[in-house]
Amino acid sequence: MAKKATNKKEISMEESLWNSANKLRGKIESSEYKHVVLSLIFLKFVSDKFEEQRQKGIDKGMKEKFLEMKEYYLKDNVFYLPEETRWSYIMQHAKQSDIALKIDTALSQIEKTNKVLKGALPDNYYSRLGLETKNLASLLDTINNIDTLADAKEDIVGRVYEYFIGRFAEAEGKGGGEFYTPKCVVNLLAEMLEPYSGKIYDPCCGSGGMFVQSAKFVENHNGNKKNISIYGQEYTATTYKLAKMNLAIRGLNSNLGEGAFDTFFKDQHPDLKADFIMANPPFNQKEWRGANELTDDARWADYPTPPTGNANYAWIMHMLSKLSVEGTAGFVLANGSMSSNTSGEGEIRKQMIENDKVDCMIALPGQLFYTTQIPVCLWFMTHNKKENKEKGYRNREGETLFIDARELGSMISRTQKELSEQDIAKIAQTYHAWRSNTSTHTEPVEVKTTTNTVSQYEDEAGYCKSAKLADIAKHDYVLTPGRYVGVKAQEEDSELFEEKMQTLSQELFAQMKEAKELDKTILANLKALGYGK
Repeated sequence: MAKKATNKKEISMEESLWNSANKLRGKIESSEYKHVVLSLIFLKFVSDKFEEQRQKGIDKGMKEKFLEMKEYYLKDNVFYLPEETRWSYIMQHAKQSDIALKIDTALSQIEKTNKVLKGALPDNYYSRLGLETKNLASLLDTINNIDTLADAKEDIVGRVYEYFIGRFAEAEGKGGGEFYTPKCVVNLLAEMLEPYSGKIYDPCCGSGGMFVQSAKFVENHNGNKKNISIYGQEYTATTYKLAKMNLAIRGLNSNLGEGAFDTFFKDQHPDLKADFIMANPPFNQKEWRGANELTDDARWADYPTPPTGNANYAWIMHMLSKLSVEGTAGFVLANGSMSSNTSGEGEIRKQMIENDKVDCMIALPGQLFYTTQIPVCLWFMTHNKKENKEKGYRNREGETLFIDARELGSMISRTQKELSEQDIAKIAQTYHAWRSNTSTHTEPVEVKTTTNTVSQYEDEAGYCKSAKLADIAKHDYVLTPGRYVGVKAQEEDSELFEEKMQTLSQELFAQMKEAKELDKTILANLKALGYGK
C-alpha cells in the first residue's frame, strides 16, 4: 500500500530539543536552556559509550564480574558508570516525581567514579531548578531518541550549543557578552596555526570549541592528538563545566585550572609558554578594571598599561606574554582594534609593530557571528619571524602579511554568512605560501584562486599584500588590510560605448513601458474598490 502524502515538516534534532526545552519557559531563563540540555546529552552520550563497550565484552563471552570492572572501560577511554547512573535507569524513572534528584545523583556519581571529570558536571542543578516532572520527562524523551554514536566524528555537543546560542540571539536580540565562535572561523584559525603538537592555550575558552577543532585538525592530517597539551581558562562557572564536559567526551585531557576565574585577576597558568594560542576574547569588553588595579602587571611591562573601558589590548598583551619563543597566536577581535587610537591604544599597537610581533592580519566578511553584526578581524602574532628550516619558514623579519577576505563567504541564511572549505583553504594557503615561499607546505589542498593554485606567494591586488614596517609606518600604524592590498584590477570592458548605450537605452524604454502598464492595472484595481477617480 502506498504511503499517504504528508505535509508535516520534518524537524531537526536541534529544533526538537529547543521545542522541548522551551516548555521549561517560566521556570528558568532561556539562557539556561543549553546547560539543562547539554548536561543530559552528556549523560546520554557517556551512557551510550558505556553500553557499547559493555556489549563488546558480552559478544566476546566475558563474565559478568569482568563487565563491571572499571579498568575494562577506562582502557578504551570510556567512562565507567554505576548502574544507577546509566541512561536506561534514568529513563525507567523518567515519569517519577524525584527524577530531578535521580539525575543530579547520577551526575554526581559519575564525577566521583571518574577523576578526570572532577568539577565538570553540575552540582544539584536539576533539583534546584524546580522543574515540573512532565516537562523534564518530555525533554528526556526527546534526548532518548538521539543516537549519539551514529557518527563517530559528529560534534553533537557543539552542534546543539551553536544552535541554542543562535536561538538566544534571535529570540532575545542579544548583541554582546557570550559569543559562540562560528565553526568556519575556528577551522580557519586551526588551518592557519597548524597545531600538530605542543601546548595549545585559550585564555577565554568558552565551551572548548578551539580545543576540539585543534584535535580534529590533528586527526584530519593523520597526526596523534596525544601530541597536543590543552590549557585554558573560563570566567563563567557553568561554561567552565560545559568545556570540561565537551573535552571529556572526546577523550581530550586538559588543564582548565581549578575552576572558573577572571583571566586577568587570577591567571590559572602563570608560568605557561604556549606553542599555539587560539582565542575569541569578548569584543570591546568595557567592564574591565585592570587598567586601574593591574598597573604594574608583568604581562604589559614592555608596553603602556592597556586603557580602561576596552580590554582589547589587555587581551592581546596577555596572549603575547603566554607565547613561547617559536609560538604563534591567532585570535578574533573587533575591527576597531586595527585602527583605534583611543586612550593610548595606537601607541601600544605602534610598539607591537615596531617590535615585529604582528605576523598577519585578516579582514573577515561581515555576518559570520550569530550574536553580533560587529565586523571582525583575525590577528596572528609571533615573537620570531626569522628563518626556520625545520618548519620550512623563510625570513619574514620586518614584514606583515595583510589579507582582505571580506569578499569571501556566502550567505547560509537571511542573516548569516559562512566561509566555505574553499575559502578557508585559499586564505590558509596564502599565509603558508607567504611564510615559507615554497610549494612544500604540508598536504596542500588544490584550490584555484583568481590567479593560480596557491603554492608560491605573490601579492594580489584587492586580496593580499606583504608590507614592510616602513609601509605600515606611512599608514600611521593602522593594520586594516584594505589600506595595503589596494583595489582589485577591473576586467577590461571590450564593448563599444555606442553599443552599450544602445543596449541600456532599450532596457530602460522596456522598463518604462512595463511601469505604465502596471500603473494602469493599479488604478483599475483601486477604481474597482471605490477609490478611483
